[in-house]
Amino acid sequence: MRNRHLNFVTTLAALIVLCYTSTSDAGPETTGQWVQGGALPINWSVHSAVLPTGKAILWPGDEGVTGNDTQSWDPDTGNFSLLTKPGYNLFCSGHTFLADGRLFVAGGHNGQNNYGLKEAIIYNSSTDVWSENLPDMNAGRWYPTITILPNGDPLVVSGSVDNTIGVNPLPQVFQMSTGTWRDLTNAQLQQDLYPFMLLAPNGKVFNPGPSPETRYLDTAGTGSWSFVQSRPSGVFRDYGSSVMYEPGKVLTMGGSSPSTNTAEVIDLNQPTPSWRATNSMQYSRRQLNALLLPDGKVLVTGGYTETGTGFNQGCAGQNPDPCVYPAELWDPATETWSTLAAASIPRVYHSATDLLPDGRVMSTGGNHQPVIEIFSPPYLFKGARPTITSAPSSFNYGQSIFVQTPDALSIDKVRILRYSSTTHSFNQSQYINSLSFSKTAGGLNVIAPPNANVGPPGPYMLFILNGNGVPSVSKLIQLGGGSSPPPLPDVIVTSVSYANGIFTSTVKNQGAVATPAGVAIGVAYSVDGVQHTWGGVNGPLAAGASVTIGSDGGPYTI
Repeated sequence: MRNRHLNFVTTLAALIVLCYTSTSDAGPETTGQWVQGGALPINWSVHSAVLPTGKAILWPGDEGVTGNDTQSWDPDTGNFSLLTKPGYNLFCSGHTFLADGRLFVAGGHNGQNNYGLKEAIIYNSSTDVWSENLPDMNAGRWYPTITILPNGDPLVVSGSVDNTIGVNPLPQVFQMSTGTWRDLTNAQLQQDLYPFMLLAPNGKVFNPGPSPETRYLDTAGTGSWSFVQSRPSGVFRDYGSSVMYEPGKVLTMGGSSPSTNTAEVIDLNQPTPSWRATNSMQYSRRQLNALLLPDGKVLVTGGYTETGTGFNQGCAGQNPDPCVYPAELWDPATETWSTLAAASIPRVYHSATDLLPDGRVMSTGGNHQPVIEIFSPPYLFKGARPTITSAPSSFNYGQSIFVQTPDALSIDKVRILRYSSTTHSFNQSQYINSLSFSKTAGGLNVIAPPNANVGPPGPYMLFILNGNGVPSVSKLIQLGGGSSPPPLPDVIVTSVSYANGIFTSTVKNQGAVATPAGVAIGVAYSVDGVQHTWGGVNGPLAAGASVTIGSDGGPYTI
């Protein structure tokens, strides 16, 4: 009875604090503002990303809901629409944007906890098409992390295979140029599930958590790990989060059990990088989300204050730990936190936040929470917004571009933020760059990031900000490539027949462009894992065209 009484008092005290904070007299120019954005037609979202089209893609999972039902949400209209099905359960997969703006997804769920899928797939938002011809990974991955590398190849690490093998120890790089996997056999390591992985300015991938032992992964050749330093707190930040708030500068915060409000920073640009504690959040949070904003600050939302009750007990069950509704904002210039307006929906396990192109924030998920909330940060209440009249659709490293704006004289900052994709408290796509610029008649001459280590290739939101820190609505700009994903050939077999010892097959290119010249088109089959090929013709095969391929007479055994 005594323990129950203490738990009640602890919970009540926390709720009183939350209530006090949420009823502050400060206006939205200080605390921002939350509004509801409509209810999902699915039970709730587990994975989310804002696409180069400006719409969001969301998919569910868990408790009998499949991750094969992807949805689109339009933040301008609030409308939802069902997207093409990927063909398998993407629940608890990893995902990030490729250099051409398509979304790369790896792993998933076979319906049993800890059992991962070894499929990988790519989504093209301009055509609503999922690719179906990527080779499988070495083994299943449930809870993997994907990181884009400087050359545009995605790195996949971790993820559970099954209850016998446990975590997949083999990092793999999908080579976009060849469509094959490269195994980092000398870098096998039992990592955390959904580890924090961030591309560093030295071209290596930095692993700041959840474990306190932090490392670099060198993806060259067969790969290698090198130890950086242990975080001084020694906190295992599971369901905390981490962001790179400037190139090479990393912030971690929250997580653990019982949950913590502490935070740490490290500067990877230093000759000997070293972790140090920074100011703590006001609230202890587990299952929080951390998001980069165009003013360079870090927004933290959601989570719950876990007092040792176990996994995912916040806001549910008997004697639940209290959910944290107020948002918090970390300012890199002062390394201080400020408390913002309180959300109305609890966002804990399976929640996510993503930056929208207009500078607002989409907050989704949390089991049994189908309603989207939109947060307008304080900068949207500090006066008129500057406008971008026009900007190039792409730029390359070190290149100068002209951004047309009638507000050039008032512009204080130009930033690009990579389109984000989030699940399980970590955003696997976001990066930020402050760009140098000069003012000229009618606009700004803006210099792109110097290299792909500090700004990995892909789709970015280009913001200009005035002296009050108010951002424009962004323009989509492709860094290190074209402005939109290239159309792809899509060759399928439409018929197969066998007569007089000869196989005959008809293949059709149902894609929008011809197959490349000199690339052979053939038909293959597999027996006990051994691939056999009959016939073949060289491309190009025009879009919409068919070709008949005959075998050499066999004999064949299928």
